[in-house]
Amino acid sequence: MTATLPKLEKHREPSDLIRGLRLWPAIAIVIGDTIGTGIFLVSSDMARATGSALLVFAAWFAGGLICLFGAFCFAELGAAFPEAGGPYVYLNRGLGRLWGFLFGWMTSFLQMPVGMATLAAGFLRFIGFLFPIVATPLFTGHIGSYSFVFTSAQPLAALVIVVAVGVNYLSVRMGGAIQVLLTSLKIGTIVLIVIVGLLFGKVHATHAGPTVTLGMGTFRAFLTALVPAMWAYYGFNELGYLGAEIVSPQKNIPRAILLGLVTVAGLYILANIFYFHTLSFSHIAQSQHVASDAVQTFAGSRGTAALTLAMAISAFGALHVMILAGARIPYAMAADGVFFQFAKRLHPRFRSPSGALFLVGSLALLLALTGTFEELYSLFVFAVWIFFALTAISLFYLRKKEPDVMRPYRAWGYPWSVLVFLVAALALTVNLWTVRPVRSSLGLAVMLAGIPFFYRWRKAPSASAPKDAAGLSRG
Repeated sequence: MTATLPKLEKHREPSDLIRGLRLWPAIAIVIGDTIGTGIFLVSSDMARATGSALLVFAAWFAGGLICLFGAFCFAELGAAFPEAGGPYVYLNRGLGRLWGFLFGWMTSFLQMPVGMATLAAGFLRFIGFLFPIVATPLFTGHIGSYSFVFTSAQPLAALVIVVAVGVNYLSVRMGGAIQVLLTSLKIGTIVLIVIVGLLFGKVHATHAGPTVTLGMGTFRAFLTALVPAMWAYYGFNELGYLGAEIVSPQKNIPRAILLGLVTVAGLYILANIFYFHTLSFSHIAQSQHVASDAVQTFAGSRGTAALTLAMAISAFGALHVMILAGARIPYAMAADGVFFQFAKRLHPRFRSPSGALFLVGSLALLLALTGTFEELYSLFVFAVWIFFALTAISLFYLRKKEPDVMRPYRAWGYPWSVLVFLVAALALTVNLWTVRPVRSSLGLAVMLAGIPFFYRWRKAPSASAPKDAAGLSRG
């Protein structure tokens, strides 16, 4: 006779983290985390990868649809298991503690530090548009066949990370209020650019690139263009990391994820219509600041400077919320006894996870000193989408393993929507491996390096029987 699994109708309220984020701050976190640097910069990367405006728009549409299906998946899991750590909890329960640990390890040592460094590099890209001296090379180095250029932007990006970590150190409630303000500015900036640009901007586009022909080469180009698009769309999933700090999480997590992502996708499509309406395809493909170049066609140098500054603030807002969410993963793991114990330290006054903030902030600072925007985001996407696929698989397993768990929200279109998300995640990961094998292999090596630590910590007395999202022993 099969034992009946317990319903998680009442989740244990943690005594250390505060449920201080209501619906609007939660929506602002989703939008604020998603809209960062990507929409203002990566359309040029996508144009170079595809050689076709049609394929660029196809990548934006397909990326939005794939992420919407992923949002259905994360909304169900987040509402069912609203605890600190998000996918760390989902994978623990669905696939086993090793997979949950590897997600947390990858997030702590790769995903979040790389994402933070990428956003800081993007922030300095905008500052470099306003003050070109920032991008002046200081020296060039070589490691084997790999060459790198060190500019003033890299140490300045590290400084930006220090400031953002300091802001997150203060409190969760202040973080939510800051995110509402910054997200309002982001949305206002994009809407202003699109409306004013389409009404008053001159049409400069001359052609949409070469004719698209169906074939494997076109499909590979399309997948390559999806990489920067997925960097731009990333963020819808991170609200679950803050599950223990959201008011009425069973209702507010699904609402915030879905409303936030739909808003973002609409803004992205409108922004790209403006870019291709205003600039020629060749100009977009060659641009390093596509949004600023498009704005300059109708707003002049002063208007462009003001809007570029708003874009920089947008990047800082996304950096802020990535730190806010990312520090909760090592915190949750340390609380389970399967991570470095300093990561579960909380500030005695602000109740912020000071140890985890120090960890991800320090790693991001080092990465900011060593990489550039383009070099960082492809490594980020590779690491993230492996675990997106595993999260989709865990949803399938949890539907079968724990059918009696209370699910206030169920993924729309299940199982097909989740299956599409899974297949897309696998295709994107495999294609990125073939395009950037060295960088992808490095990312995989970092992930696998966590396995011996897992078995070491698992044997420790404090980790012998970690607790699940309801406080029930899994040992």
